[in-house]
Formats: sequence, C-alpha cells, structure tokens
Amino acid sequence: MSTIRKTITVTAPQSEWIKSRIASGDFTNDSEYIRDLIRRDQERLDEVERVRRALAEGERSGLSEKSFDDILNAARDKFAIHENAAVYQSGRE
Repeated sequence: MSTIRKTITVTAPQSEWIKSRIASGDFTNDSEYIRDLIRRDQERLDEVERVRRALAEGERSGLSEKSFDDILNAARDKFAIHENAAVYQSGRE
C-alpha cells in the first residue's frame, strides 16, 4: 500500500497527548498513532452504517405479531444459548 505524506497541525496539549501515547509504548511514532485513530474512526462509521441498515430493515419488515413476552423470552433463550456456548468454550462448567 502506498503512503502519502500529510502535514497536520495540533494544539500543544494534543501534541503532549500524542507524545504520552508514544511514551507509553502503545505507538512508535506520531504517524502510527494518527493512522490508528483513522482506522478506529472508519470502524466506528462502518458500525454506525451497519446499525442504520439493520434499523431500516427492521422498519421495512413491519409490525411484529409477537407479544412483548414472546420477544423477551426469545431474547432470554438466545442469551442463554450464547452464555452456555461461552462457558463450554472456556472450559468452565
């Protein structure tokens, strides 16, 4: 992947923050930190778009014929299945 050199301007406190993140050992330089921020922003926006699509799909599907109790019980069952699978995978029984 090719890289493009950019020049950015930050405030003194922002610069100190970046330096502290590098000093902590989480990043090796300013560019690595900025690229990480960009990746996280992209992931966040992707997740927001995924939720928007799911909400739009839910709205298009119309009203449910299920009662609140039916929905709640189905959610509890689904949670229990996932919880049991997590316990099984971790070896805790």
